[in-house]
Amino acid sequence: MNILIADDHAVVRRGLKEILAEAIPGSNFSEAGNGIEVLNQLGKVQVSMLVLDINMPGRSGLDVLRDVKHSYPRLPVIILSVHPEDQYAVRCFRAGAAAYINKESAPEELAIATKKILSGGRYASPTLTEKLLANLDEPADKPLHDSLSDREHEVMRMIASGLPLTAIGDQLQVSVKTISSYRARIMEKMHMTSNADLTRYAMTQGLIE
Repeated sequence: MNILIADDHAVVRRGLKEILAEAIPGSNFSEAGNGIEVLNQLGKVQVSMLVLDINMPGRSGLDVLRDVKHSYPRLPVIILSVHPEDQYAVRCFRAGAAAYINKESAPEELAIATKKILSGGRYASPTLTEKLLANLDEPADKPLHDSLSDREHEVMRMIASGLPLTAIGDQLQVSVKTISSYRARIMEKMHMTSNADLTRYAMTQGLIE
């Protein structure tokens, strides 16, 4: 059993390793600090499960998740995040994640999720399950940002956080022209006209701090 732990903080990786070593005795561990290292590690060793932080330098964890599931569709992936479950969990599950765990609850939930996933299941916390079931009874009018694609959602949050388009392009490794096209689509879908509008909306919805 080889588990790959991907997080840009060494102290977090060490904590996750301790939790998993206790939950699954005899496991071996590999580590990665960014998306490039994740893909390099997967090309070198056979991995039984990937624990992936959604916030890492360079490409986002959601991007890395899509690449991993494209190349290794049967590899179970647990997403760790500081973001609220109702903001990102559904997007991650749609992209192929086997579990979505908030970092604050990782000590309690990671071992449970791992055992369930390695036996062939998927894991959602009781809180998330309750929210997903509640959404079935909600009216059809969803928040404006639900109409955005994963990449548009990511760009919207970066714009709302105050990043210039050039910086967003550099971080996502695409041209400024491409980011401008994303911005235009975001503005159209969300019926907004300025970055200030996006920022106000994102803060109100808890999408940025």
